Amino acid sequence: MHSVVFDVGETLINENRIFERWADRLGVPRLAFFGLMGGVLAEGRQLIEAFRLVKPDFELDPECAAWAAEEPESLRENFDADDLYPDVRPALGALRDMGLQVVIAGNQPAAAADALAAMGLPADQIHVSDDWGVAKPDPAFFVRVGEVAGCPPAEILYVGDRLDNDVFPAKEAGMRAALLRRGMLGYLHAGRAEAKRADVVLDGLDQLPGWIAEQG
Repeated sequence: MHSVVFDVGETLINENRIFERWADRLGVPRLAFFGLMGGVLAEGRQLIEAFRLVKPDFELDPECAAWAAEEPESLRENFDADDLYPDVRPALGALRDMGLQVVIAGNQPAAAADALAAMGLPADQIHVSDDWGVAKPDPAFFVRVGEVAGCPPAEILYVGDRLDNDVFPAKEAGMRAALLRRGMLGYLHAGRAEAKRADVVLDGLDQLPGWIAEQG
């Protein structure tokens, strides 16, 4: 194996605080909003539908623009180092120590790349979909992953919390794939029969270096 490539949301970044702020902005109790999100995801619907159950005319881009104008100094829908899962830095560091290239590449706005870079993570490259102009699960996203990794797809392991956005398209691109069992979708997807398509299902990133070492 040459490169390990990581998704961002609910792989590296705990999104709880982001959705808590959304609940507060929409004027709905946080627990109720989390329940709505879990409900629509369990039904195979898009997450945006949970927002529209609360606010039927909700549109993400205009709402984010209005929020930024009202609270320019707040994090709003963004994240910072306080949202980093505690196993991220040790796991990425261990992979680097094993001689593996560590790449971060996920569906995120351009500002997320700056936020990740500011954390000083032990990663060789950081890329986001907005900068690439293509997002998962588009096969072109995984073509770009292969290009920046600079190695054959079979030498790449993609790590994410979703089957649809991470495991399935990575496998179709000829890569190996790890499903991380955390976050709403991570737990939901790990319980599905299709999870067996992943090369490994992890309960945390701390398990990843050992699993890779076992592969030889």
